[in-house]
Amino acid sequence: MSRTLGVVMDPIGAIKPYKDTTLALLLAAQRHGYAIRYFEMNDLWVRDGVALGRGRALSVRDDMHDWFTLGDASVAPLGQLDALLMRKDPPFDMAFVNATYTLELAETQGCLVVNRPQSLRDCNEKFFISRFPQCCAPTLIASDPATLRAFHAEHGDVIFKPLDGMGGSGIFRVGRDGLNLGAVIEALTAGRHLIMAQRYLPAIKDGDKRILMVDGAPVPYCLARVPMLGETRGNLAAGGSGRPQPLTERDRWIANQVGPELQRRGLLFVGLDVIGDCLTEINVTSPTCARELDAAYALDIGGQLMQAITARLDAR
Repeated sequence: MSRTLGVVMDPIGAIKPYKDTTLALLLAAQRHGYAIRYFEMNDLWVRDGVALGRGRALSVRDDMHDWFTLGDASVAPLGQLDALLMRKDPPFDMAFVNATYTLELAETQGCLVVNRPQSLRDCNEKFFISRFPQCCAPTLIASDPATLRAFHAEHGDVIFKPLDGMGGSGIFRVGRDGLNLGAVIEALTAGRHLIMAQRYLPAIKDGDKRILMVDGAPVPYCLARVPMLGETRGNLAAGGSGRPQPLTERDRWIANQVGPELQRRGLLFVGLDVIGDCLTEINVTSPTCARELDAAYALDIGGQLMQAITARLDAR
């Protein structure tokens, strides 16, 4: 009997199919025999304790001009789905948080949600690295200007960033001259918000490596996102270029440090960001770069994830 996989995502008609990881996952799900139901976040609600969704049958194709077909919408309990991928891109705002409450209810009513809704809320993509200090450069999370200034005085060259950004947005580098330090702190904290400060890592010139983790184990290759000239951000959305490469011994060590905790928390598909020898972020909401790695090394990362999901369903 075929199984049904739901997906919550941004509008599928607006994606860039040649690089969209969600499309890669859905193509893999279809190859594995799953019937797919498509949702956007405003298609989810709760009535009298039941998590509901207005879903549409979805078929996908690996075609850069014609990549999907949607059926008619119908309402059904989300708990009737076998599994559901939460692939809504950040920002991680209250709309996202409220969607995780709905999906957590669906989880209690029978649906396997990937990634686990509680863990999506608990594991802030910046803050979560604090559980693995042995993997990281010196890092501070604070809102107090004096504390942030003292960290800069100690390390001299520091990256400051918000805890809820994506794609390189809101990231500032303040060098040893301290130019604009006060303005950066004021802009990011607004006098009350926690932000992250990390010692600047010169290895960024060789790229910000995205390591994909499937059910706690690393894909053996990563995508180094190399900053464009004059930039300190390697994010592809900030103009960086992707360079596929094998994992180093240190990359594997970091993945092995983090992997068991990801498994424990039901985080089946995660992206680690590593600069040089240091873990800088753990992306749990909607990690990307699968298409680039699949193309470079003839991988099937989506297929690996579907095998992990199927194994979990079989174990039930």
